[in-house]
Amino acid sequence: MLKILVLSPMPEGLIRLFFAESLEKHSLEADFKTVNEQGPALDGALEDADIIIGDYTFKIPITAELVAKMGRVKFIAQPSTGYDHIDLEACKKKGIPVSNIGGANAISVAEHTLTVALMLLKRIGYANRRMVEGAWVQEELLNVAAEVHGKTWGVIGLGRIGREVAWRAKAMGANVVYTDLARLSEPDEQKLGVSYLPLQRVLAESDVVSIHVPLTEKTRQMMGEKQFRLMKSYAVFVNVSRGELNDEAALARAVTQGWIGGASVDVYSPEPPGAENPLVAAARDGANVVLTPHIAGATNDARLRIIQTTVENVTRVAIGQPPLNVVNP
Repeated sequence: MLKILVLSPMPEGLIRLFFAESLEKHSLEADFKTVNEQGPALDGALEDADIIIGDYTFKIPITAELVAKMGRVKFIAQPSTGYDHIDLEACKKKGIPVSNIGGANAISVAEHTLTVALMLLKRIGYANRRMVEGAWVQEELLNVAAEVHGKTWGVIGLGRIGREVAWRAKAMGANVVYTDLARLSEPDEQKLGVSYLPLQRVLAESDVVSIHVPLTEKTRQMMGEKQFRLMKSYAVFVNVSRGELNDEAALARAVTQGWIGGASVDVYSPEPPGAENPLVAAARDGANVVLTPHIAGATNDARLRIIQTTVENVTRVAIGQPPLNVVNP
């Protein structure tokens, strides 16, 4: 019998329901065990598990210490895009592939990115707040609101989500430029309708900049004061990836001191952010900032695709096939 350890906070009955059809189809038997906190129970479960479904809340990191306690684990399925809470190198040394959900939430994140960028460009948050206060700021906003059409949209990281953003921005009439560690081939760039530029030029030439890269030691704090000062004074910045990718204090200063025109973040370091978080403070003081509680990829549609992707990957390994979306090949 296959033993599956689930670290995500979900009832075992619900997990069984998700897997029921797939298990029946392949004549598999599985025993599910959920552990939602670190301690002796987790240590014991690690020794006995064949497959682990990771914690999408990131509250249970899979450290090298935990990996060492895995007796016969042959696969870790992380039900999220992010996987920076997992020691990939430790898993690789032990021969344990780790996968994420690939592009299961790419559409939701891309739509969120476009939504908040439009809110910033058209000052929707400010307009709503002033209307609630009883003010009519039509004249004021006529002088500052902008369109996406005809503007340059800079995409940092042209993976699954970045490409969905680029496609939608192009459909709205934007000129899309991008930067990435791996440049696309010329035919692929032409097909997507994007142009490659180094990071510095993307920042300097774009009216909207959105970041879509995983958190690694190379990308941590990649957006700081130096980078924000390269941007246009009216440009807007969107981070829907990881809070650690940008210096939150520098971003708050960039908005409040006019280095850039506005910012929206869906991710923070740590989460949830406290009242003292500089971005929260900037929004509270009326800056052109749109804050959301890490919900960019959390639509019902995306969650269904995430569940389906996770079930499919676990089933593939159970029947002897290689997993998809492996992040530590």
